[in-house]
Amino acid sequence: MKLSTTLRGECFVFRNLADVLAKANEEKSGDQLAGIAARTERERVAAKIVLAELTLGEIVDNPVVDPDEDEVSRLILDSIDQNIFTRLRASTIGEFREWILDDATTGEALASARTAITPEVAAAVAKLMSNKDLAVAAAKIRNVSRCRNTMGERGVLGIRVQPNHPTDDLAGILLSAVDGLTFGCGDAVIGVNPATDSVDVVENILRGLARLIDVFAIPTQACCLAHVTTQLACLDRGAPVDLLFQSVAGTQAANRSFGVDLAMLREGRERVLESHAARDVRWVGSQVIYFETGQGSALSAGAHHGVDQLTLEARAHAVARAFDPFLVNSVVGFIGPEYLFDERQIIRAGLEDHFVGKLLGLPMGVDVCYTNHAAADQNSADNLLLLLAASGCNFFMGVPCSDDVMLNYQSTSYHDALAVRELFRLRPAPEFEAWMIERGLGVGGSRLDHERARRLALEGVESILSEAGNH
Repeated sequence: MKLSTTLRGECFVFRNLADVLAKANEEKSGDQLAGIAARTERERVAAKIVLAELTLGEIVDNPVVDPDEDEVSRLILDSIDQNIFTRLRASTIGEFREWILDDATTGEALASARTAITPEVAAAVAKLMSNKDLAVAAAKIRNVSRCRNTMGERGVLGIRVQPNHPTDDLAGILLSAVDGLTFGCGDAVIGVNPATDSVDVVENILRGLARLIDVFAIPTQACCLAHVTTQLACLDRGAPVDLLFQSVAGTQAANRSFGVDLAMLREGRERVLESHAARDVRWVGSQVIYFETGQGSALSAGAHHGVDQLTLEARAHAVARAFDPFLVNSVVGFIGPEYLFDERQIIRAGLEDHFVGKLLGLPMGVDVCYTNHAAADQNSADNLLLLLAASGCNFFMGVPCSDDVMLNYQSTSYHDALAVRELFRLRPAPEFEAWMIERGLGVGGSRLDHERARRLALEGVESILSEAGNH
């Protein structure tokens, strides 16, 4: 494996594959913080040249994290479809990039190869792509998922309603959720980040969201984004769990910092599937997991093993892929400027995460967001939102006025969702849109009867709160 090149008389030598991948990465403040980034643009270009000439076989044969010490690495190696990989092994990363971007290479062709694509290969090819390349390649791929409805079909854009509340007040959560529903949002999931990760609080939220869905017969799913063990404790109490949530990362040590491992995730998935079979609900599919990822999580946990942010994010996607999730969401700007410094880095990372996840077969969404101390604003968020919509992103966030009052960061609003659907001629999930039409709420896009929606929604909220003991 050749790890050196000469560029205009200057010789560049790289220590190992992880060093090449890190130096070839686009500028990220997190890689700089870890001390693994390219020191100059010339070194970055040299690393890209070396990377382009490496074969897929060389990438796979040189794990960036020792599989004897890391269960994520073992999962990656054990998951490779060797029959398909044999046909790709001798291709260089540069040739693989050309094949992906070739007009003759369809989404179906990319899907047929996904079981032979490792996260390191996916990250490597992304490092050789421009922002436009990432959008063009991702737009070819549609990864469809099914739970209570169907997400990811061509022409469909889902929205997660995120009705967070700083004190987990159920009345505030339900009213915020209803507000989102009146804008035609919530088809991806009605998902609440609880301020308190306690079984009592999470159970109350899960039961309240389930009652909201039942009262209005909404073909969508609910989720409370607590730790997986908290959600399973609620399941033990009989609370309904549509989607089991967990944040995941790209190394065993980083996942340990989240309090999870692969065995725990397997057990959780099986328990939720068993609970679904016992519930009187019309399921259109058996994908029951919602994962969130984000560049920088392994570094923030001191568990990056000298590997760059993008490669670790792709490895997190490999973890997600093993559990056949309904939704995967890259919370791209949430960790902060220590990892993605400004709008340029956030936009690049969002396009990378989306492409890599889709190439690996995931139903990818992106939380187009930034923290208040990052060098970004709503205009830069709009830019990424439109780029990802053109790339065929499965879903975005719907946050009241774009400002999450519990997590204290900036995301995308219900109005943003309507604008993107209208601009790109996209519609909600088919079952959700049929429900909107049946209720007389309008048809897709921004063609909604908001006043009728609000009247119908508020009719049921008071009875839900009364049942829950909240007045």
